[in-house]
Amino acid sequence: MEKIEDKIREILRLHGRLNQDVARIDIQTDLYKSGMTSHASVNVMLALEGVFDIEFPDHFLKRSVFASIDSIRQALAELSVAS
Repeated sequence: MEKIEDKIREILRLHGRLNQDVARIDIQTDLYKSGMTSHASVNVMLALEGVFDIEFPDHFLKRSVFASIDSIRQALAELSVAS
């Protein structure tokens, strides 16, 4: 089974509009400093919701939740997606 981090990286590759190879980005790297815009972060969020069959509650809709691969992984874990 594909790891959660691998799925996040694939979503970022497709929707994050990053200016570097997502495969080489450290899990703590600031995705916004790596080129992700606010608009792209919304697309990432929507893709995450589709792939993981979840809905981010309002209190998760803030920049810090989507700031890094690790912060996205933590949010998904809080939503009980991680298996």
